[in-house]
Amino acid sequence: MSQSGRPFRLLDFFKLTSLVAFAAAAVVLYSLERAEFVFFDDMQQREEASFAVAQADLLSAQKAGARSSLLMEHEAGHLALTTVIGNALWDAHFAPLVAQAQHMPKVPGIGRRIRALAGFEATNDAVHAMMKGSTVFKVKVYDLRGLTVYSSELAQVGEDKASNQGWRVAASGRPASEIVHRERFSAFEGEVEDRDLIQSYVPVRRRAGEVVGVFEIYSDVTALLRHLEASSEHATSLAADNLAKTREASRASRREAETNSNLHFVVVFALLAALYAVQYLLVRRGQAIIDQQAGAREAAALREQHWHGEKMAALAAMAANASHEIGNPLAIITGLAEDIERAVESGEPVNRHAEGILEQTWRIAEMTRRITDFASARSETSEPVDANEFLQAVRHFLSFDTRYRMTWVEEDLQPRLPLCNAIPDHLNEVLMNLLQAYSEASLKAGALVKVHTSSRGGEVTIRIGCHGTDTGGPCDIAATDARIDAARARIEAMGGRFEVTATATEIHLPCHGSQVEEDAPQDLADTPV
Repeated sequence: MSQSGRPFRLLDFFKLTSLVAFAAAAVVLYSLERAEFVFFDDMQQREEASFAVAQADLLSAQKAGARSSLLMEHEAGHLALTTVIGNALWDAHFAPLVAQAQHMPKVPGIGRRIRALAGFEATNDAVHAMMKGSTVFKVKVYDLRGLTVYSSELAQVGEDKASNQGWRVAASGRPASEIVHRERFSAFEGEVEDRDLIQSYVPVRRRAGEVVGVFEIYSDVTALLRHLEASSEHATSLAADNLAKTREASRASRREAETNSNLHFVVVFALLAALYAVQYLLVRRGQAIIDQQAGAREAAALREQHWHGEKMAALAAMAANASHEIGNPLAIITGLAEDIERAVESGEPVNRHAEGILEQTWRIAEMTRRITDFASARSETSEPVDANEFLQAVRHFLSFDTRYRMTWVEEDLQPRLPLCNAIPDHLNEVLMNLLQAYSEASLKAGALVKVHTSSRGGEVTIRIGCHGTDTGGPCDIAATDARIDAARARIEAMGGRFEVTATATEIHLPCHGSQVEEDAPQDLADTPV
């Protein structure tokens, strides 16, 4: 029924609102569909760009790897070659030159003095004869001072290479190589132009691996590098072809995606129209039902008025009972007050009358306190609480439940337990859940429920568990009882810690302020819930 009392016209309302809603949904779906296609198109373009960058990086890495492999291979060849040269010529030719040059100071003109040494010409002839017809363009020998003792290019004899990094590495015992390009270069066969060379500094070892000198060798790799460049250009051409094919495939995919997008929107629009038609039929049927129920609701309103009268009568009866329960002590107090007035006038003692008044006042206060505790809502914020009081209150509450009256609880509560920080309602809920869970488990396992409190290290610990089973097995409820997880969430939300073992659950709550009591348990007392 509407507020005016007339039946709600659902069909009229549906015709306008649903048509607007379905039209808006169609517009939104179309916009989303177009946005998805634009995203797909943009993603394909980014993938094309990423593929092009990856191709370029791959070609660059391939080229660098080929040059690195070429360098490593020729360095290994230079190591073998210097070993052969050293075995053949060092002791007979190079070692005497190195020994004689050791006594010559590094001064201008030292190259002429070294070339004038006995045996230099023979050494030069031997090196040329050994290197004839090879790809080695130059051989140089250094002593451990960095002085060029021999060079197949005679003008370089006597040069000081002590500051050269390649010589330093080789003098320390490790070979060093690099690829260099020379516009002009003096080789064994004469001067050459525009050559790519591998330059290696190789240590010379004698007498149990001791480094006694350094070889410098240049070998020609022009043809190999040109072959690598040709291979790289071919790979670049293939990569360009692949990129073109990828772009063509992407364009074809975009055309297909656009066709599918349009088809998808047509299907969705048809489904929306069908859904609108089905809902229209349902709403029309619903309108008929609404009309039929309008009369029924009017009759129900009359019955509700009758039931309301009965409810008010029931509430009146409850109020009369509460008034009677409180009226009895008040009547007794009134009578005692009148007796006191007469006793005062006659001089009689009034002690016994005062005791009666106190007793009836306590009855009224206890009744109102229980009603207040039942009706009042607790704080939803953390505050200082006494864990012992909460445990005992929950135990007393559960004692009214017949399911737990056969459960025996062993209490071990620390006296003068410090206050802990907790949310009262949440702590009540946690303690009730745990006591119920362990009480049920203890009844099944034939065990006792043990409740223990203590404080240490700025925390109050509440331990609830069961022990002394008939079968000797634990009351392990952590994996099967959902109340354990709910209790854990509550305690951790309050800033506490929650630990579960096979036989017990421990709650650790921070103490309020700086109160920290040592663990001092009282005597055990076995009592039923």
